Amino acid sequence: MYAAVKNSWPLLLGLALLMLGNGLQVSLVGIRASLEGFPAAVTGLVMSGYYAGFLFGSIITPRILANVGHVRVFAALASLASSAALIYIIFVDPIVWGFMRLLTGFAFAGLYIVCESWLNDAATNETRGQLLSVYMIIMMGGMAAGQLFLNIADPAGFTLFVVISVLISLALIPMALTANPAPNFTASTRLSLKALYRISPLGIVGMFAQGITGGAFYGMAAVYGDKIGLSVAQISSFISIMIVGGVILQWPVGKLSDKFDRRQVLLVTTMISGGAALLAMYAGERGDFLTFLASAALFGGFSVPLYSLCIAHTNDHLEPSKMVAASSGLMLVNGSGAIFGPLIVGQLMSLAGSIVFFGWIALGHFAIGLFAIYRMYMSKATPMADQGTFVAMPVRTGTLVAAMNPETEEWDEDPAADGAASPEEDAETTDLMDDGPALGSQNN
Repeated sequence: MYAAVKNSWPLLLGLALLMLGNGLQVSLVGIRASLEGFPAAVTGLVMSGYYAGFLFGSIITPRILANVGHVRVFAALASLASSAALIYIIFVDPIVWGFMRLLTGFAFAGLYIVCESWLNDAATNETRGQLLSVYMIIMMGGMAAGQLFLNIADPAGFTLFVVISVLISLALIPMALTANPAPNFTASTRLSLKALYRISPLGIVGMFAQGITGGAFYGMAAVYGDKIGLSVAQISSFISIMIVGGVILQWPVGKLSDKFDRRQVLLVTTMISGGAALLAMYAGERGDFLTFLASAALFGGFSVPLYSLCIAHTNDHLEPSKMVAASSGLMLVNGSGAIFGPLIVGQLMSLAGSIVFFGWIALGHFAIGLFAIYRMYMSKATPMADQGTFVAMPVRTGTLVAAMNPETEEWDEDPAADGAASPEEDAETTDLMDDGPALGSQNN
């Protein structure tokens, strides 16, 4: 483990700088949009551009990476993201900002592909899980720490946008100077959505709904904080503590899901998330900041693990050779949902005010819970002996976890499993989508 981290330190350092910049950027753009007088609906449209760009980048970047190589792709995309951060200052216009968010999403999709495929190549079967844990801590920790940078300058000025550009540019240095050879890149295939739904209806529905709620939160949390009268310092604390809560509870929630029916754990987790969102809505409207922070931490603690739970639940019905394709497809489902999150919440906030922010998020989590109850009624639980091991992951990640288990397992032919397809059904429905790796992570 130590050797793997030591060999990967330039990449991990570059990743940390990227996450500091991106964590700062997502909140800063939301706050600045409010300061500039953008309607909430318009801001939602601007923020959703990131997720559209992310999905587009997930399709295009692998083809470029196979031809050009890791270091050049990383340098080009980091330069693109760094430049986009400065355009916000020059053109204060929602159309321009929406396009910059799209370019940023495109760039970061490629940056995460480079990072994850490089880490996957550096890891062995024995160290891959531990290296993924380090990766997750750096990803989520960088996002949380990036929020605190909001306090070093006035969001109404240009300094913070320059800081973002500098942080992303600095990430190039360790990558460009690394002596470690770049890995050979092989694009993976994806299962069709029809095949994925046959394998695990709860996995697909859960990932889509988690994408909508997660996209709404990360895209509009800063706008919501401004609307309810929070200061910049309070907004940074609010978003940061939500992320930290997710990091802390990932492992305990995952361990519980390894010991019990994973659907039951997912049900309890999503219901607690919904309840915490309602509590945050109540505390935010009343101006009780301490209760608001506590409920945000509770919400993050139980909401963030849902992504990993959905992937683990789906993988319980897969043989290892199909996990890469499934993780890639699930990421696309989640990312598609994330596009709609800011759009819907922005429109609702324009019509009904800030109260609908956490109200909508709570509704999404309760919907996941209701569907989980339906699936538990319709099908039997996966035997504990057939359940895989939970792996904690940052949102929209798949490359590393898909390579975790090198053992060969038999396909679950029990039709009572949660939508598990037989080999014959799988052969009929696994028409392949565009080539591309199981994608990197992002919470914006």
